[in-house]
Amino acid sequence: MTVVDWLLDGDPAIRWQVVRDLLDAPADVVAAERARVATEGWGARLLALRDPDGQWAGGACFPASGWDGGGGQPWTATLPTLVLLRDLGLDPGSPAARETAALVRENCRWEHAGQRFFDGEVEACINGRTVAVGAWLGEDVDGIVRRLLDEQLDDGGWNCWTEYGNTRSSFDSTPNVLEGLLAYERATGADTAAARSRGEEYLLDRSLFRRRSTGEVVSPGYLSLSFPPYRHHDVLRALDHLRDAGGTPDPRLTEALELLREKQQPDGTWLLEDPHEGAVHLPLEDGDGPPSRWNTLRALRVLRWAGN
Repeated sequence: MTVVDWLLDGDPAIRWQVVRDLLDAPADVVAAERARVATEGWGARLLALRDPDGQWAGGACFPASGWDGGGGQPWTATLPTLVLLRDLGLDPGSPAARETAALVRENCRWEHAGQRFFDGEVEACINGRTVAVGAWLGEDVDGIVRRLLDEQLDDGGWNCWTEYGNTRSSFDSTPNVLEGLLAYERATGADTAAARSRGEEYLLDRSLFRRRSTGEVVSPGYLSLSFPPYRHHDVLRALDHLRDAGGTPDPRLTEALELLREKQQPDGTWLLEDPHEGAVHLPLEDGDGPPSRWNTLRALRVLRWAGN
């Protein structure tokens, strides 16, 4: 069995992206495969766990039952679940997606101060993901985008602690905003590309994982390939965003691309590394260490974009 055959033997969420990104299938074939996400596999299971009011676990960012700060953040509330459904490729025009969007708009409020979900709250990493979700679902997130543009820092990125006076960008905050802005541009035609480009330069100037001042690796976790990424940064997440944004791979990606190539296993796959702690609705992989369809799919399409 080839690696592509192995990927095609996975969930519909994997298969439709394989036929689009690795096999260049016609649009109707891709759409037919993507439509299965709502009715089969992981996508259908997540939708079945939705509360009657459109939320998951009764909360926006955190479950209604709360979180005591231990054991890793739970990833079962509405925002992380919607981000995951977007990553899986749930068709935003499907009845399930349209119903969910309307219910979330009506019922979901942020824990921060009761703001409406699609109005966002104060943390850039949360607001960036909300923009991505809102753009995907066709919701009005203009206000969040204006806030994010106003909060872009002098070094080009964003930081979730801006409201407390932090003026240096964060590797973990910035990719959330970049993904949101790219989704917003594509959904609305708005011109936020200059701000997004500055944020991408922040990452590129640091080779995606190094301190600009010393060249040291900022965090070992940035070199681990995990999925889902949730709010966290790593080299594969950043590479996949830059691939999605298009254009020619920047020479400053050489080290990150080499790291990705080195992680490929003899059988052609990539492993799941250091999955993020916290309660989940359902496992998408078999835990730390085994071959990962998600990482293999993302790595192959990044290397294809990079000319390998």
